[in-house]
Amino acid sequence: MDILMPQLGETVAEGKITTWFKSIGDAVKPGDNLFEIETDKVSMEVPATAAGVLTEIRVGAGEVAPVGAIVAIVAIVAGVAGERAAKPPAVAAAPAAAQAPIASVPPPNAAAMPVFPAPVTSATPPARVMLDPFREVRTPERNYGPARLASGTVVTPLARRLAGEAGIDLSRLAPSGPHGRIVARDVQSAIAATPSGVALLVPSPERIKALYAEGTYDEVPLDSMRRTIAARLVEATQTIPHFYLVADVVIERLDSVRREANAAALPDATGEPAFKLSLNDFIIKALALALQRVPTANAVWAEDRILRFKSSDIGVAVAIDGGLVTPVIRGAENKSLLAISSEMKDLVTRARARKLTAAEIRGGASTVSNLGMFGVREFAAIINPPHATILAAGAGTRRPVETADGGVAFRSEMTVTLSCDHRVLDGAVGAELLTAFRHFIEHPVTMMI
Repeated sequence: MDILMPQLGETVAEGKITTWFKSIGDAVKPGDNLFEIETDKVSMEVPATAAGVLTEIRVGAGEVAPVGAIVAIVAIVAGVAGERAAKPPAVAAAPAAAQAPIASVPPPNAAAMPVFPAPVTSATPPARVMLDPFREVRTPERNYGPARLASGTVVTPLARRLAGEAGIDLSRLAPSGPHGRIVARDVQSAIAATPSGVALLVPSPERIKALYAEGTYDEVPLDSMRRTIAARLVEATQTIPHFYLVADVVIERLDSVRREANAAALPDATGEPAFKLSLNDFIIKALALALQRVPTANAVWAEDRILRFKSSDIGVAVAIDGGLVTPVIRGAENKSLLAISSEMKDLVTRARARKLTAAEIRGGASTVSNLGMFGVREFAAIINPPHATILAAGAGTRRPVETADGGVAFRSEMTVTLSCDHRVLDGAVGAELLTAFRHFIEHPVTMMI
């Protein structure tokens, strides 16, 4: 029986095996964990679905494989009770495997199929029947490149031909076809986005390296997270018509309320305060309430329609080693600041340990990206598709302002930038959303009732 690399999300194209819990020759039972995989989004353990003996490991720990690839083979053996087999039954199973095609009806194109010298177990033919047909692409390269990219993304023949004729780099396209395939319309959209109608050829790594002297740089291969981030950001900048709204928000009242609330926290069993509200907790709550006041903005783009939501699900950008993830706080408008703070601490901890589930990073209508803790005063963030907005929050600083009598006074302010998808909301709607957000930040008591 073939053990395949599972797909943990619609945009996940490959996974990295971090740990093998079983060795070659070990007996496995249904439910036994075989290995742990890590994608650009989550980590999870993959269990066995049938009893047998692990006879082959094709993808070792630390290696990356595309979704649908065979990572191991488990031989189905009668009478396996969980003990370690003295010897893998691969050799004994080979003759049975060689006779399996005789007992079955050969496919019409059997003569054209390649012959693989490596023996397989007799359980392989029925296992292949269960494979996703969209992942079982065996098209030869021919004139326009392979049907499956290095990332595991499948490309239709027409899309490959159009890309080859127009000079489109397929690895830079975001797939929109069934099962994550790149289809002709993806290439046509890329061609239409260029002024001349023909895309510029992307410089090869060799041409870029030729610009620099050898020994002056180190080559760092892309992991699945960085490759996915690059693809999604290219997709966002090429397909989403961004516009930006900037506002200075007074945070003096919020700072006072936050300090007073944190000072009232009772000590826990370790003697530390039971909670500590951050500025980011208030920002998440304020954006969630603002989306309720401006429901037109609580939406996402779905190609031929707009999806508007009843609750405010807020994604929060979390920096981790090698990239970032965006876990989502569901129904943030109905949660207290303490609940949001506690949930965020848990999400951040598990995000940095790569223990988030696919459900925790899926969905949402808007995102908060806060770089204030790094001293960044102001920045504009790229929208995370299919979201329609993202709020970029800078650091709170003391700034001079003119008073009513013509004098000068200092007050605490924070600059926020709202990036908007013009396909979903217009400038007036975006301004209304930003005004509602500023109202809740400048009147923090309204977030507590």
